[in-house]
Amino acid sequence: MFNILCFLFHIYNIVPAGFAFTAPQDISALKAFKASIKPSSIPPWSCLASWDFSTDPCSLPRRTHFTCGITCSSDSTRVTQLTLDPVGYSGQLTPLVSQLSQLNILDLSENNFSGPIPLSISSLTNLQMLTLRSNSFSGLIPESLTQLKSLDSIDFSHNFLSGNLPKNMNSLSSLTSIDLSYNRLAGSLPNLPYKLYYFAAKANSFSGSLLKSSFQGLTQLKVVELSVNSLAGTLQSWFFHLPAIQQVNLSNNSLTRVDVPRPLSGNSDLVAFDLGFNRIEGHAPVNFAAYPLLSALSLRYNRLRGDIPLEYSQQKNLRRIYLDGNFLIGTPPAGFFSGGMPFSGSLGDNCLQGCPGSSELCSPQQKSSSICKQAYGGKPRS
Repeated sequence: MFNILCFLFHIYNIVPAGFAFTAPQDISALKAFKASIKPSSIPPWSCLASWDFSTDPCSLPRRTHFTCGITCSSDSTRVTQLTLDPVGYSGQLTPLVSQLSQLNILDLSENNFSGPIPLSISSLTNLQMLTLRSNSFSGLIPESLTQLKSLDSIDFSHNFLSGNLPKNMNSLSSLTSIDLSYNRLAGSLPNLPYKLYYFAAKANSFSGSLLKSSFQGLTQLKVVELSVNSLAGTLQSWFFHLPAIQQVNLSNNSLTRVDVPRPLSGNSDLVAFDLGFNRIEGHAPVNFAAYPLLSALSLRYNRLRGDIPLEYSQQKNLRRIYLDGNFLIGTPPAGFFSGGMPFSGSLGDNCLQGCPGSSELCSPQQKSSSICKQAYGGKPRS
């Protein structure tokens, strides 16, 4: 009988119900994985509760055992996905997970895993998606992670990871999306992977200036989310010439200057830019109005002076604008208050004159004249 089953499996790629050939290394890895989870954190109705090793993990049909949490290859020999349900499993990620060498997806999100990311994870050379979001992982992101050439997506957000990013991040030659937000990561950004289109690292402690070398060759980068860090210095003109950039959030940093060039050949896909809550000085950059698709701009709570550029009210797509909390003077452009498509946002808490109190744009009220005089070393002049 066994020979007949083997014949069906090897010749016709057919696996009869209740029979499987799950690789012994995968079975031992799954046993170690479950053993590393605190039993008290495994609800009786959860995926891990159904992992009963008296049956083969990849055996079909899975009606009572291994009902969820894993996916196997079509020939039922290897585990290709480990995706846990978000029920609060508590424990550590065992280094023996590296034995699941055919794993494409590892998703442990929204649980309570703690401790380090094991160095052995570099053995998962077929891994395409690595999601550890919303756990309590701590320590460094291992340098060995950069050996995973098939990795397309990383999500380590909402953990307690610390230290610098791996120096060889750009070795992740297939990576298109990475989210490192809400950790304790620090230092400057390394050279980023060339295929990246989404980069998020909000609410960390990254510092220094944004360097052109970090973004060199990123022709597909669309989204940059680096708010709530400690970035400083000048945001230079090269950043605006990233060919695919669409949405940028650099709010709540310590930037002091921004050099906004006109878009190359008048074309740009930029639709939203947030530089609020920095320390940017000088005038509001008029060239923002030259970006034809820009619809949302925030420069709120910086140290801007002078008049609001008339061009801001003339750019047909720019309808959401926050300039509040600066030291802007003069009369705001009439186009903000005329008919047509309405503007939203705020021009309040500046030193403006003639901002209509009936307009929500003028809320909150302007700074007192004494504060404005002090900011300009005398009476503000338009």
